[in-house]
Amino acid sequence: MKINSIINRYLFAEMVGPFVINLMFFTFIFLMAEMLKITDLIVNYGVGIFTILMMLFYSTPYFLVYVIPMAVMMAVLFAFMRLSGDNEIIALKTSGISVYHLLPPVILFCLTGCLLTAFMTVYGQPWGRSAVKELTYKIVSSNLDVGLKERTFNDSFKNVMFYVNEIDLKDRTLIDVFIEDKRAKNVVSTVVAPKGKLYSEPDGLVYHLRLYDGNISQVSVENKSAHSLNFQTYDIRLDLKKNVTNAKKKGKSRKEMSLSELKTYLKAIPNKDDSYYRALMEFHKKFSISIACFTLGILAVSLGIQSRSSKKSYGLVLGLVFFLIYYLLLSFGLVFGETGAYPPAIGMWVPNYIMGGLGIYLLFRTANERSVKIDFFAFVVKKFNARFSR
Repeated sequence: MKINSIINRYLFAEMVGPFVINLMFFTFIFLMAEMLKITDLIVNYGVGIFTILMMLFYSTPYFLVYVIPMAVMMAVLFAFMRLSGDNEIIALKTSGISVYHLLPPVILFCLTGCLLTAFMTVYGQPWGRSAVKELTYKIVSSNLDVGLKERTFNDSFKNVMFYVNEIDLKDRTLIDVFIEDKRAKNVVSTVVAPKGKLYSEPDGLVYHLRLYDGNISQVSVENKSAHSLNFQTYDIRLDLKKNVTNAKKKGKSRKEMSLSELKTYLKAIPNKDDSYYRALMEFHKKFSISIACFTLGILAVSLGIQSRSSKKSYGLVLGLVFFLIYYLLLSFGLVFGETGAYPPAIGMWVPNYIMGGLGIYLLFRTANERSVKIDFFAFVVKKFNARFSR
């Protein structure tokens, strides 16, 4: 009993280090994917560093929902690859300790990852998305330029759509402006100008777009008449207060809802339409991703023991391949489950059933000294490296 407790502590400690490293590494990779957007906000739109850091902080729970299961799998895989590579697994088997006796620390470790992921999906992710949404409102309110995109039709303002060919962010000059204004009752105004300039009021929620040397055409739907006139200057008032108020009145999206809010939302939908299935998928997703820590962790035990290579690069590729398979299965489940083609529970839980079943099967073969041919991955990695190192 004492020997088992020592081995359990030893194995658990072997997994903690790789877990922390992989957690930091994959979180960094996810954050790097946002660097282009962040650089654009800082350089071109003058958004403060503190605001950017807060946005990254609020976005972290969304990343961790996927990073934690991935880090759990990698930690278990690396730990057992090292034990197998150093022949410690053989030594343990020789002393009468089977593979099944090595599972308690793995199960405890996976349970910890499961609880962390569940906390992120149930509490962290809804909070983070709501906070990002609120922060985005503040950024747009203080800097409308963030919402303006060149050569893109913008309909952010109610009954107003505008198109800008070029934007000079330094002096807020707009080149080749097209605006369709339907705010007046039964009147559609079309404004075209070669140049314009954006001004903001002190409170930051009201903007004035001043256009120069353009043309305005107005069509009366009621009178079925139209007239056109040229102008030297023409001002258009853009009020963000109504936009922010209306956006907040829409309430939370499904991904911003807590479990209780999702249940209430599901009960309030009379017909089982697309919105019902999407909400139900989101409900099951909060739990299925958490359980992935178990299924992927158990799978990693067999992969680590059966692997003949102790190189971490091989383990990284091997783990990523199986996690990619899991993620693809999850994505397919989301796509087809939202259409109501089959019960949403199936779409969200089948990836766990497949990976869990594969993990149990490989674990049974490993425990009974039956080899599993997985070293073809090493061959693929070597060929890949050889091809691109030329």
